[in-house]
Amino acid sequence: MPLHMTKIAFSAESPADLRAWLESHADLGEARLTTRYLPKRQEEMAGGSLFWIYEHALIGRSPILGFEQREDGRWWIRLAPTLIPVVTQPKRAHQGWRYLADKDAPRDLGEGESAGEAMPPALARELARLGLV
Repeated sequence: MPLHMTKIAFSAESPADLRAWLESHADLGEARLTTRYLPKRQEEMAGGSLFWIYEHALIGRSPILGFEQREDGRWWIRLAPTLIPVVTQPKRAHQGWRYLADKDAPRDLGEGESAGEAMPPALARELARLGLV
């Protein structure tokens, strides 16, 4: 089972905005994010995904293609330029990225299932605050 990571969709104004940013890199074959350090568990991430946090909820994932060191010593997180919607799951905001075990990752939305049928992030956050999910 692969290891995943989570990251806030910083500066995205909506999930559609995040999707548009990712898809704008399709002609390059990958989207890239910068991180200061190579994850120590990067070998376990083969086949894993970066799960995006938007409004305190996991909303989608982008498969991780690998890591590449930049000339300045930082690292690229290389991602498939796609946003795969997942069942919304509450997730606190954090700085940088964090690991996410496969058993804790939300499932992809099924065939014919729309994001509109998933729990809205604000509702998921409130239910989590109340200890109901």
